[in-house]
Amino acid sequence: MIMKWLEAERLGVADLLEDLTDDEWRRETLCAGWTMQEMAAHLTTSTRTGWRDVLTGAVKARFDWNRMEDEKARAIAARCTRPELIAQIRETAGSPKRAPMAAPIDPLVDFLVHGQDIARPLGRVREMPLEPAQAALEHVLKSPFWGARKRFRESGVPDLPTPDLLMLATGRHISGA
Repeated sequence: MIMKWLEAERLGVADLLEDLTDDEWRRETLCAGWTMQEMAAHLTTSTRTGWRDVLTGAVKARFDWNRMEDEKARAIAARCTRPELIAQIRETAGSPKRAPMAAPIDPLVDFLVHGQDIARPLGRVREMPLEPAQAALEHVLKSPFWGARKRFRESGVPDLPTPDLLMLATGRHISGA
């Protein structure tokens, strides 16, 4: 079921990216410092990252995961065009390959959340399907990688719609939350 959801999300995000105007393509996502180009580049990596990439990237980034992901996305964005990035997402939409150490559901979390990171700052509505979002949220709340337990340790899990809760659980700020 996860692969069916993931393929749909990858194709939906590719459609969204393809629909952006040139001005929107250059705008910043909810991931501070990343334009749509860098976000698209990041989204191509889950099926193209192997152990060697992780190990060399981690050493180069002084074992800072976020720095490693940032450097990788910027490098890919600098060498690939918009059509190339979108084509890469489409080509691997149904691929079960995932980055080392990633759980089978992690790429789905990535696409659900990053789809919102793209749509929301542009004022676009991107529906997050409830069943995949609930599965992603359950995973994020249990996984030490995403940091949700730490985020909700003092305040508890707020009573919000699942898509907004998933965004908060993965470190996004939701207005009014």
